[in-house]
Amino acid sequence: MNTIYDELHESHEEQRSLCRALVRTKPGEHRQSVFTQLRIELAAHAAAEERYLYAVILMEDAGLKSSRHALSEHHEIDEIIEDIQSTDLSSSGWLPKARKLSEKVHHHLREEEKKFFQVSGKLLSDTAKVKLGRQYKKDYLRMHKKLSAK
Repeated sequence: MNTIYDELHESHEEQRSLCRALVRTKPGEHRQSVFTQLRIELAAHAAAEERYLYAVILMEDAGLKSSRHALSEHHEIDEIIEDIQSTDLSSSGWLPKARKLSEKVHHHLREEEKKFFQVSGKLLSDTAKVKLGRQYKKDYLRMHKKLSAK
């Protein structure tokens, strides 16, 4: 069975791939499509991760600081996305904002995998890691479907 970390890593790889594709786009329909895919991926991932990992670790004294930090980075990513959405795709300011998003996402994923996963991994039992993985995956897929239908 996959653990929560296996499931998260799969989404992290998708986010990295979409970020790389986004900063290579030229103005046009493809740019909007890649941005939409990334926005949906990030939102579905963040919602499920916050519910099935951050909230669990937030309840532990040893996980409080790292959970708060990770949540604040999700919020920063959301704000960058909102800024990009209010910028015309063909504007000269659009690509620098997309690069900022890519850099923030890459930073967050690196930090999460190198630090947060180690902290939280010590706080969760093997059974909990598998159970949370199932719950995360189910909610991630539900959120992905819901956000894609909009």
